[in-house]
Amino acid sequence: MIQKNIYDPPSLTIGDIESRLPIIQGGMGVGISMSGLASAVAKAGGIGVLASVLIGINEKDFYKDPQGATYRALAKQIKEAKEAAPNGIIGVNIMVALQDYEVLVKIAAEAGADLIISGAGLPLKLPGMLPKGADTKLVPIVSSGRAAQILCKRWKEHFNRLPDAIVVEGPKAGGHLGFKAEELDLPEKQISNLIIEVLKSVRPFEAKYQQKIPVIAAGGIYTGEDIYNIMKLGAAGVQMGTRFVATHECDASDKFKQAYLDAKKEDVDIIQSPVGMPGRALKGKFTEKAKSGQKIPKKCGYKCLKPCHYPNTPYCISMALVNAQRGNLDAGFVFCGENVWRIDKIQSVQELIDELVEGYREAARTDNRRAILKSNERVETIGQSQ
Repeated sequence: MIQKNIYDPPSLTIGDIESRLPIIQGGMGVGISMSGLASAVAKAGGIGVLASVLIGINEKDFYKDPQGATYRALAKQIKEAKEAAPNGIIGVNIMVALQDYEVLVKIAAEAGADLIISGAGLPLKLPGMLPKGADTKLVPIVSSGRAAQILCKRWKEHFNRLPDAIVVEGPKAGGHLGFKAEELDLPEKQISNLIIEVLKSVRPFEAKYQQKIPVIAAGGIYTGEDIYNIMKLGAAGVQMGTRFVATHECDASDKFKQAYLDAKKEDVDIIQSPVGMPGRALKGKFTEKAKSGQKIPKKCGYKCLKPCHYPNTPYCISMALVNAQRGNLDAGFVFCGENVWRIDKIQSVQELIDELVEGYREAARTDNRRAILKSNERVETIGQSQ
């Protein structure tokens, strides 16, 4: 157990891994969170996460052989991140919806990823994909207590293991969302309610099998006070994506980051992805053309997503995200969380982490002062009644 000041955020334990800070940097594709960002977060005390989807975009043969370039780059990027942060924790986000999901899981585990975070579908078969002897921790993403319950039950029955942790992603997250568009504003779907729901769902499994399953909140977490408040509800930690885009170490282009700085509240939009899921992104020329049906892909160069049926899909999401990562925003779009409009500067990862930790401390101090005042008021009331 890492010793800390009483007002510091607690560490996050996932299996036999302990992160000094309860902060996971979300895996953001295409090419937004690679070894540069992930290693910086790991060095600062959080958990850095690579996004596996088309991570080979900077390989020389990417357009000729995107699949081969991605496989090679994933192993290389994990190695680079771990070498840059030798004492840090490095994870990989691998979407269930990817055509080569099982191959990527195997590559990540063999390359030494400390954990695999998996969403965009329920990863029911994930444990069976790990190479024999791999100690990689498995962290599924869910958006309901029912999904958590189904997953725990299935994993235990078929693989005799439980998730090492669970990420609960609420409707304020960026990128693909695990909700119907009409559910995004419902009170019961907000992260504060979902955390409690998932905690209740995993509690019987923890009790029966004597294993702790940390539940991690994601989507809309912006400040250190947000971290404190969600952890008061029982979350073991948080996953944050949007805020880490606005850092010097983020692997996106400067134009991509500038889009975050320029964003206004009314620029945040819900789009329909070609894979049939709603997604949160910034409005732009590409999203407007896509909505009007003008963007029909001429070819499919990646064959990356299982639910994508070219040529019936309205646009190639992979091509759009590759273009955006490189700063060609007219030919792509920028995924973002709901709070993107609050970002007003680019800072280092360490500066962001320091800000979040201090915000958490201040919230903890304030809460403690309130508790003392309330306790004193009760004592005075009792004294007066006597």
